[in-house]
Amino acid sequence: AQAVPGALLPVDAGDGAVPSLLLRQDEQLELLERLDFVVRNVVELRKEVEELRNSLQHLAVEIVGEVRTHLEETQRMTRRRKFTFSRERSDSTGSSSIYFTASSGNANTDDGESEGGYSTANAESDYDRESERESEDDVSCDTVRTVRRDSLDLVPEDESPLLLDSSLEEGLGQLLEQADRLHSGDERDKREGFQLLLNNKLAYAEQQEFLWRLARAHSDMWELTEDADERRSYAIGGKEELELALQKWDQSAECHQWFAILCGQVSEYESIPKRIQAGYIFKEHIDKAIALKPQDPQLYYLLGRWCYQVAHLGWLEKRTVSALFEVPPTATVQDALQNFLRVEELSPGFSKAGRVYIAKCYRDLGNASAAVLWMDLASELPGNTKEVTLSREQNQILPLCSA
Repeated sequence: AQAVPGALLPVDAGDGAVPSLLLRQDEQLELLERLDFVVRNVVELRKEVEELRNSLQHLAVEIVGEVRTHLEETQRMTRRRKFTFSRERSDSTGSSSIYFTASSGNANTDDGESEGGYSTANAESDYDRESERESEDDVSCDTVRTVRRDSLDLVPEDESPLLLDSSLEEGLGQLLEQADRLHSGDERDKREGFQLLLNNKLAYAEQQEFLWRLARAHSDMWELTEDADERRSYAIGGKEELELALQKWDQSAECHQWFAILCGQVSEYESIPKRIQAGYIFKEHIDKAIALKPQDPQLYYLLGRWCYQVAHLGWLEKRTVSALFEVPPTATVQDALQNFLRVEELSPGFSKAGRVYIAKCYRDLGNASAAVLWMDLASELPGNTKEVTLSREQNQILPLCSA
């Protein structure tokens, strides 16, 4: 689900918008800052509660795992120690306090009994039982120390991290393939894919390919969810994931692409200045993604939509941009047309919506015959092409798409 900041679109200034225009610019900014502060604190509180819940669940799993590991290791070491003691007794003949016969004091090695019927080789003294208990206690303490060391990741460099990394890498490859397949599916598949990635976040949170797919899944959930608060939460969650990812992997085209898209989705709930600022951010990251991946038609499609929006800014948006920003965004219908034609050049039939935009651009430029031609070409494509079709949610952010 692709979204471009709705800030750069014409907004129907109804009766409710008139009083806000009567405020001075500094009063508008102060009011916006206060509202942003309240919203930001609510979002942070919700995030902290969710993190606390996840931490408690993870802690419970770790405790159960450590206890089970401790018990299994203790039992295994205990059986090993008992076997060792038994073998040592059968080989020894010099301990008169343990091995004796009633008549002569010589050990009988035939059947384990003396001539007088007393137990010999298998007899144990109180000292033996006490020694064995002490040995088991030592093993138990060693096991506890080992488990604690493992839980704190204090593993020496010469142990098994290479095997563990190899196993994780293989599991990551399978996970990413499954996530891509679910992302291309229906609503149920996308929800399943989102939950799948969440369940594996602890294991792969430091992997670039995992993080941008997790952010993409947040975008999918934004599209599928009806409740406004939940949608905003999904968009903000995905954006925050990529903010961390871009600090490490600034050369990832996918990270830049989905960060731009999520900025657009978040901007649906922002004030006009914030939405316009999101437009700058959107353009910046789409440009970076194109520089890193110049053969991706989807990136040119997104840039074309952004140019088309800027070229059709309404009077209110233009006045707001001029008042708040020194350098307003600039783009023409011709710029938008060149990007949409680039999409067709890289992947003919990539997007039905892209062909509709080409027709709109030619119409705006006064070329009616080309506009009719491209509308006919668009009608030849099915409604669901490689590029995700215009959904109800995208039309809310981009009303020009349905014009």
